[in-house]
Amino acid sequence: MFQKRKKSTYRWPLKRKILAWVCISYVVCFSCFLFLFYGPFTKFKEFWITSAMTTMSHQYLATWIYSDEYIQKVLENNTIIEVDEISDPNQIKFRKYASTIYRNPYEKEILTHEKDALYKVINISGSGYQGFLVAVYDPSRVHIATTAYLGDRGESILTVSERENAIIAMNAGGFYDPDWNSNGALPHGTVISRGKVVSDFIDSGNGGGFIGFTNEDKFILGSMSMDEAVAMGYRDAVEFGPYLIVNGKRSFIRGNGGWGIAPRSAIGQRQDGIVLFLVINGRTAVSLGADMNDLCDIMENYGAYNAANLDGGSSSELVINQQIVNTPVAGGANGLRDMSTFWVVV
Repeated sequence: MFQKRKKSTYRWPLKRKILAWVCISYVVCFSCFLFLFYGPFTKFKEFWITSAMTTMSHQYLATWIYSDEYIQKVLENNTIIEVDEISDPNQIKFRKYASTIYRNPYEKEILTHEKDALYKVINISGSGYQGFLVAVYDPSRVHIATTAYLGDRGESILTVSERENAIIAMNAGGFYDPDWNSNGALPHGTVISRGKVVSDFIDSGNGGGFIGFTNEDKFILGSMSMDEAVAMGYRDAVEFGPYLIVNGKRSFIRGNGGWGIAPRSAIGQRQDGIVLFLVINGRTAVSLGADMNDLCDIMENYGAYNAANLDGGSSSELVINQQIVNTPVAGGANGLRDMSTFWVVV
């Protein structure tokens, strides 16, 4: 009788297994890359390009992948057209509420607070983002603070907040950032702090009009010259943008507005005078960030009559009582970066 021969089993050497795994992983990853960046998902490509092109320091993430012509086409299809008006201060009428009847849940959140409270923090969340809205009930306490070393270097928001004895501090306008590695010394455009023009540095990076409060504590948005702004009676203001809401009218936004999805900061005022500080976390696992539509939605929901976008990305920072509230992503100490201008509540 013949004995059946046992089937021989070939065992791959460990090195060959590793090589095969690496090859398969490479093919899968490269296929996913091609599918995402060159496939049919227009929204993803728009998100990627607009987010990269507005960071300034990471534009290569788009330019290495797409042609200049395609990038320009995407940017043209994702724009924001601001309301071409100057805020009407007569529409801001300060009042205190005694009623318990609210028009919507957002108004209830704003108007229900402890007696004599200066501010209230509201947690904000939406599709792909989370952040904080701070309602400030006394607009006379809101001012612009700057680095003590304007023209030389910026400062941390914690340093400025402590020096100003601020209850709340948030980043304000942008600043000159050559090679995307500056120290925050020179703010874009005109800066007015407590009635005085403290800086007036103009460069091509300045992309907005005045954002600030008059001597009557009314939040006014408008494109004008420095002399016109002084004549208008601004006591605290920066130049930045885009404007989100002017005189209750929302800006027209095509696509995601061209600013992509990122950490965001914004400021606004309701018709009753309540000031709104908004900071959205971004570039984290739990909060990718917000686009201009998201900012408009939030500000509109909470009753902003005038509202504007502020410097975002790695500049988005919120401090309350000397504690960092949001999740800054600049990469410096505590995720912070040195900046030139700040909104403070004192």
